[in-house]
Amino acid sequence: MAKKVAVIGAGVSGLSSIKCCLDENLEPTCFERTSDFGGLWKFADTSEDGMTRVYRSLVTNVCKEMSCYSDFPFREDYPNFMSHEKFWDYLREFAEHFG
Repeated sequence: MAKKVAVIGAGVSGLSSIKCCLDENLEPTCFERTSDFGGLWKFADTSEDGMTRVYRSLVTNVCKEMSCYSDFPFREDYPNFMSHEKFWDYLREFAEHFG
């Protein structure tokens, strides 16, 4: 029987924690206060839940090689420094790839 593990939040750290738990045959349950994953990278015009998020014109200041998951690099066609939308797309691709 797999050990049950709680993961708080489905942002960048939460997604990688869930993947690590699955890799170790643990049974993670993620508790996320919003209706979607991505944490602060999930843009919203308003903050009804009191969470701070990225702003509309944000562009990362860390290159893609340094901000990717080690086992899931950015696709070649991604820009070196990207908008919040592109980074959220990457998180979605990560989640879909690892299930």
